Amino acid sequence: MVDMERQSAQMGLPPEVLMENAGLAAARAVKGWLGDVAGRRVLVLIGPGNNGGDGLVIARHLHDWGADVHLYIPRPRKDSDVNYQIVRDRGIHTILADDSDSRAELARLLSSVAAVVDSFFGTGKARPMEGAFREAALAVAAAKASNGGMQVIAVDLPSGLDADTGAVDDACFTADLTVTFACPKHGLLTFPGAARVGKLMVADIGIPEKLADHVATEMITPSMVAGVLPARPLSANKGTFGRCLVAAGSVNYVGAAYLACAAATRVGAGLVTLATARSLQPILAAKLTEVTYLPLPESEPGIVAPEAAQVIESGLAGYGVLLVGCGLGQSQPAREFLGSLLYSSQNLPPLVLDADALNILAGIDGWWERLEVPAVLTPHPGEMSRLMGLPVPEIQSDRLGAAREAATTWKKTVVLKGAHTVVAAPDGRAAVDPVANPGLASAGTGDVLAGAIAGMAAQGLSPFDAAVAGVFLHSQAGEAVRRQLGDAGMVAGDLLPMLPSVIRDTRTGVLA
Repeated sequence: MVDMERQSAQMGLPPEVLMENAGLAAARAVKGWLGDVAGRRVLVLIGPGNNGGDGLVIARHLHDWGADVHLYIPRPRKDSDVNYQIVRDRGIHTILADDSDSRAELARLLSSVAAVVDSFFGTGKARPMEGAFREAALAVAAAKASNGGMQVIAVDLPSGLDADTGAVDDACFTADLTVTFACPKHGLLTFPGAARVGKLMVADIGIPEKLADHVATEMITPSMVAGVLPARPLSANKGTFGRCLVAAGSVNYVGAAYLACAAATRVGAGLVTLATARSLQPILAAKLTEVTYLPLPESEPGIVAPEAAQVIESGLAGYGVLLVGCGLGQSQPAREFLGSLLYSSQNLPPLVLDADALNILAGIDGWWERLEVPAVLTPHPGEMSRLMGLPVPEIQSDRLGAAREAATTWKKTVVLKGAHTVVAAPDGRAAVDPVANPGLASAGTGDVLAGAIAGMAAQGLSPFDAAVAGVFLHSQAGEAVRRQLGDAGMVAGDLLPMLPSVIRDTRTGVLA
């Protein structure tokens, strides 16, 4: 962002123009968030730098729209500050922290405001919240605790949050809405900071889009996914939308096979075939009526035999993707089956490797060096820990970096699951999902995600695009269920009927 702002200035968009654009955009967001501002009391917290300058512009516009605006300024602005002079000329009430009764006056204001706008600190050098800044932040938190209706709107990011790492000061604001400028910052989608953001809104402030062309990390958006969704021509037949083969299930994990296959069908794959242990096929056929079956030989009831790899290899023709691992188990026969399938089979299609397939691979040194076909791996943090040989906390502290390192090392697309799922490509590109939904933290939701990715890959999407689309559709289905049911008690099967409607809304622009 620093670089893009510098280049904007060289192109004729100086900082004062960007500040005016940012302040107006944020003021409009405040107005929209509150419904109206006329007659509403709003407190704007003004920091010492450009973020405080944005706050002065916000205050001016809110005042002009009829709001009862008050400013709190811990560190005096220079008299030469044009935006400060403008708000003074308008007679906007200002509390200076060095006034003798500033604490009491701030407390009185906080008992009656509709909203607090945090424009203390922006994306500059991270600094501790100290002195009057810290006192004000703690006072806002206390007022919010006693008045849940008071809204906190952060400008660019909640003050006290590190824009790069997501680390937070213990006095960091917790916002209901964060209006960030031009591009989302890594820290806004990285915990613990992500928990302080509230709803994230990205505001255009006039920085030319081409200045971000070199940025290899994107936030997944509806328009991004709409651009890669397969066409659905009126003249289509089931062959138009590809064939997906799923090798999944074991005696203890029958449901995983169901969820993966059902998801692949629900995202539009033309034909889905389930390859599973022979004794499980009648059980699954009672629930999965839309798929075809490839019964596999067993080493014991419900456990696939090593020679099942040859059965799958003989039936691979015509399939655009092979999903392996959901509920497969980690028995010795399953390990031998996977090794034979991945390293001895000829003409493998692109792969999606999930769950037990990942845990088995983690025990094979240099597994990626012999696996030459394109593949999407979908580890949760525990599986990623085993695959990379790193502690889970280290991975979680830099999810984006871990996913990108793994993808470039393994030369595979990596989907690091969890709140704000990360998709990383072998070429260094990465995309981060903006959704964090605790309802998705339940058994089976990962199988739905793997099936959705495989279903998109079957329709001809590249591994990276299939992963991005699958992640987006999966998380938005979760959001749809959360709106209907809440996030407690959401189960994986609830996502399945939502997937087609999410695809429809993405195509038509309802999701924006």
